[in-house]
Amino acid sequence: MGELVIRDVDSVRDAAACAAIYAPFVLAGPTSFEEVAPDEGEMATRISRLTATHPWLVAEQNGVLAGYAYACNHRARPAYRWSTDVSVYVDERSRRQGIGRRLYEELLERLRAQGFRIACAGITLPNEASVALHEGLGFVAVGVYRNIGWKAGAWRDVGWWQLDLKPETGNGPSEPLPPGAT
Repeated sequence: MGELVIRDVDSVRDAAACAAIYAPFVLAGPTSFEEVAPDEGEMATRISRLTATHPWLVAEQNGVLAGYAYACNHRARPAYRWSTDVSVYVDERSRRQGIGRRLYEELLERLRAQGFRIACAGITLPNEASVALHEGLGFVAVGVYRNIGWKAGAWRDVGWWQLDLKPETGNGPSEPLPPGAT
């Protein structure tokens, strides 16, 4: 394993690699509930849209993208604005090297600095590796949507985990900051 560099995503430079990393999660099983893998153009659009308000990080190993992690709105209604959903995807050839954990550690620190309070993660079940990663970072299980999606020939459950990013202070929260404003 060469030196691992965690950096901000570049929508032009990294979109194709992010799309290639994500495609097997869409096409080869139930992990993602998407049915068509986004191409480079669609991935670039997603990156540009999400990075206006939330961090998106990539892990680069020996000059090659090995994975990425990002955050996005948890829900659209205003009272949810201090909560965020998080996701991490690691290239098949780079798994079990701690890359997902390193990406998440940096992502969660940035979310704390921005003023987000809760990080949520939805995991298609069963997925022991993803559950172990999230619980190892302090996420706690909060519930399961049973038979919520049809994917890969079966009804699938999605478990939800959440992490308190900032302790409750008893005061009203400050507005979350944009990425890089901390």
